[in-house]
Amino acid sequence: MNIDKLRYPIGKFEHEGPVTEADIRQWISDIEQLPYQLREAVDGLTPEQLGTSYRPGGWTLRQVVHHIGDSHLNSFIRFKWALTEDSPVIKTYHEDRWAELQDYKDVPIEVSIDFIESLHKRWVILLRSLTPKQLSRQFIHPEGGPVRLDRNIGTYAWHGQHHLAHITTTRKKNNWD
Repeated sequence: MNIDKLRYPIGKFEHEGPVTEADIRQWISDIEQLPYQLREAVDGLTPEQLGTSYRPGGWTLRQVVHHIGDSHLNSFIRFKWALTEDSPVIKTYHEDRWAELQDYKDVPIEVSIDFIESLHKRWVILLRSLTPKQLSRQFIHPEGGPVRLDRNIGTYAWHGQHHLAHITTTRKKNNWD
């Protein structure tokens, strides 16, 4: 299998044209379901299996789980900034460096899965409350420019499925089912 397929098992996020209400409903549903899908995907994995990288030079499954929590928390905060400030410039972070911190190594993944579940409950309530005007609000990414909230919902629905696929494809590849 080539490295791009290992790196992006479901492909990169793509969405052409305007974001529709149906797109938003589906993406919010994907965000809502992720914690339960994640819990199922890691069920029964041993500490050694969780220490396996999903690709050569990639993160371990343990790091992937912890990363989802950190990344989605950052996104939740970016939504709140965009809803309460006019086109705020957000702060980026070095996710690769975060993945090397001790909490990624020592904290059981159940802690992050519980965190993701709680975070997603709040996030989904917020997302479902947004009006079309609020969905058109934006934040400014220092490297990528303006990001509309409606489109960012899709980005994070994809992000969760992207990392979920890292876990499920690694399980399948190693016959851990």
